[in-house]
Amino acid sequence: MTGLTISIWALALLVVVALAFDFMNGFHDGANSISTIVATGALTPKQAVLFAAFFNFAALWIFQLKVAATIGKGTVDPAFVDHYVIFGALVGALAWNVITWYYGIPSSSSHALIGGLVGATTANAGSAAPIIWNGFGKTLAFIVISPFVGFMLGGLLMVLAAWVFKNRSPHQAGRWFNHAQLAAAAAYSLGHGGNDAQKTIGIIWLLLISAGAATTDVASLPNWVIYSCYGAIAWGTYLGGWRIVKTMGSKITKLTSVSGSCASMGGAISLGLATLGGVPVSTTHTITGAIVGVGTAQDVKAVRWGITFNLVVAWILTIPASGLIAALFWYLGRGFL
Repeated sequence: MTGLTISIWALALLVVVALAFDFMNGFHDGANSISTIVATGALTPKQAVLFAAFFNFAALWIFQLKVAATIGKGTVDPAFVDHYVIFGALVGALAWNVITWYYGIPSSSSHALIGGLVGATTANAGSAAPIIWNGFGKTLAFIVISPFVGFMLGGLLMVLAAWVFKNRSPHQAGRWFNHAQLAAAAAYSLGHGGNDAQKTIGIIWLLLISAGAATTDVASLPNWVIYSCYGAIAWGTYLGGWRIVKTMGSKITKLTSVSGSCASMGGAISLGLATLGGVPVSTTHTITGAIVGVGTAQDVKAVRWGITFNLVVAWILTIPASGLIAALFWYLGRGFL
């Protein structure tokens, strides 16, 4: 560990905080993966969390580290990042996650982390100069794009399902979709693990770069970082976030095995495409858009638009709120790290 620019204890502490955020990400956002199959009764809550956690971790062998690269070197200039910035970003994101979890608001852990990183880096530099607008701009754009894509795919899949099973009774269609929704939920959990675990991998990578323990070459990233991040998010998903399951699974619109399958698969396709493209999107935004899409395809009045509007407000607030909290903890961290 020679050549480190910070003490080993500070480096270890920040890695632990990063993994705590990753765990909270699974705890907070894991509900997105299982809300549909719990709401429709396809699996019991205990079965569902184990199911989702397994596929969260299995994503390790499916996706390349493109999202990690975007976070690690495509959001802010690594030259302006030090361990104080990483501390502020992580604690800011954690604090916002705890606040929104407590109130049962399915906000984005991804955007909390990115907002925290931008807020702490800006505080450190004294200006917005370190922000890489090409990467950060994509994140901002996908606040709108990812729920819209999820909405369109969820709605289209619902229409397609209605057309394919037009000559079948609801009971016959429901029996088929009881199995199909498990495949859809598995695909969504893979996308959740693949996109969200890589965000923490990117943060730890950025920390190691600033500490002199890694370079911007992905080959320098230790395997323990990858395995521990996927393990932490899977463990968090296993423990679950039942407040948010209730919001996602029943408060936006009533889900059946058919609509639940379409929502999960619409969200899974959106997440998979984003992860393959290296875009750090919000799993929360994506699945919410898909759920609203399947509800709208059945009946516009079936969607509780007041609750949906409240969620959108939380999405808009996430980046600035976590950024401000992160800036505060950046300042506090300078006193003891």
